[in-house]
Amino acid sequence: MQQSAHIGPSIVIKGDVHAKEPISVAGRVEGRIQVESHSVTIAPGAHVEGDVIASAIVVAGTLQGTLESDGRIQLLGTAVVEGTLATPRLAMEDGALLCGKVVAAG
Repeated sequence: MQQSAHIGPSIVIKGDVHAKEPISVAGRVEGRIQVESHSVTIAPGAHVEGDVIASAIVVAGTLQGTLESDGRIQLLGTAVVEGTLATPRLAMEDGALLCGKVVAAG
């Protein structure tokens, strides 16, 4: 099992993040997150202001920007998302808030 890189709750990143491994965000990122062939998880309490591009995206925190996935985007019950979601598959739990639009991609 591959470990993921973790951006902890006390970390603030102002700038773009590029990776070739899974990323878990528990802190704050102000910039684009781009992950090749892996997933991005936005944890409860995390804040992301910027676009997220990954194979799979799970959001439990707050995100303002565009989400692009060639796999699946999952919004958990604590997610607050403002922006555009581009994905072939979307899962949304009760309680998740989405203000924006969903575009079928694939």
